[in-house]
Amino acid sequence: MIRHIVMFKFLPEADGYTAKENAERTAKMLRELQGVVPTLKASEVHLNAEYADSTNYDLVLISDFETFEDLQAYIVHPNHKAVGAFMRPLRESRTCVDFEI
Repeated sequence: MIRHIVMFKFLPEADGYTAKENAERTAKMLRELQGVVPTLKASEVHLNAEYADSTNYDLVLISDFETFEDLQAYIVHPNHKAVGAFMRPLRESRTCVDFEI
C-alpha cells in the first residue's frame, strides 16, 4: 500500500479569494475525487485549524493506493489534472511525500 501526503500553502489572495477560501474550494474538489478515480482507495482532506499557527500549510491531502502504479494512474487521471490546473495559480507552495505502509 502506498500513502501519498501532499500539503499546500495558498497565496494570501488569488482569483479574488483569500487563502482560506481557496483552500476550502480546493478541499471540496479533492474530496470529490473519491469514487471518481478508480485507483484512489481512500483519501482525507484537512484544512489547517483556525487557532493553529498561520505559518502552517493551509491544506493537507492524505491518499492511499494499492501500488505505486495506481498512484501514477491517479496523477494523470483527467479529474485529478483538472484540480491541479485549478489550484496551481492559487498556491504559494506544495510539498509531498510518498511511502509504503
